[in-house]
Amino acid sequence: MINPQEIKSGFHYFVMGWHFITQKGLRRFVIMPILFNIVLLSALLWLLVSQISSMIDWMMTFVPDWLGFLSVILLVFSIGMILLLFYFMFTTLSGFIAAPFNGLLAEKLEKMLTGESINDDNWLDVMKDIPRMLRREWQKLWYSLPKIIGLFLLSFIPVVGQTIVPVLTFLFTAWMMAIQYCDYPFDNHKISFNVMKNALGEQRPQSLTFGGLVTCCTFLPVVNLVIIPVAVCGATVMWVENYRDRLRFDMNFNYRRGNPSTNMVTRSNSTDIRTNNNQIVK
Repeated sequence: MINPQEIKSGFHYFVMGWHFITQKGLRRFVIMPILFNIVLLSALLWLLVSQISSMIDWMMTFVPDWLGFLSVILLVFSIGMILLLFYFMFTTLSGFIAAPFNGLLAEKLEKMLTGESINDDNWLDVMKDIPRMLRREWQKLWYSLPKIIGLFLLSFIPVVGQTIVPVLTFLFTAWMMAIQYCDYPFDNHKISFNVMKNALGEQRPQSLTFGGLVTCCTFLPVVNLVIIPVAVCGATVMWVENYRDRLRFDMNFNYRRGNPSTNMVTRSNSTDIRTNNNQIVK
């Protein structure tokens, strides 16, 4: 059963992401991902504009003649499918390029919220940690790739591919956005991908609401240039309130013994976030 409170909290964390990207001390970690986004989005936009016509014609060849009366509706859904596929390309590439900066942004915001440093690494240590961050991005890619391929193949089934599949694709995209951006604060604490995924699944309405809002903003001009740092900040607030105290001790205890925990978590009823000066942020 869907919990309305979780849907509300998903909106709350998304709004908090917009609030924190303007905070002093975080801006320098926001600027670099935005610059990368501008370059990457410009390249993909050029690719989309130059290829979308031929891709639409190709996809419409799979629609049988007897469904010609639905051609307009099927055309709209085909365009939506193509846009979602390009969206996956954008988020995957941006995830690899901006991973180190997103990890630092999540770390600095968590320190601002809790007053505790995750570590005292200098820039050299951060650079040494980049291969681990990139391996984590590969792990997310290999998790999503079979599902993307499956949805892509289903899109060739007449009617189903142009009606049901776009809806499923959007829901899966929203889920992946929650995983993509919540992974940064989780990974900063060396919490495994599977534990993180299970924790987010325990509060799936919250995760899908947050990820769905991020997905929608990616299609908005100008807004899509800043959505990555917004999503990282919102996901970090979600981590601090929902998961940090429950998972951090358990993960440290189990990882020292080479036995990653797969315990689930339950949701906190509070939606207040306290900064290190004990002020409540609504």
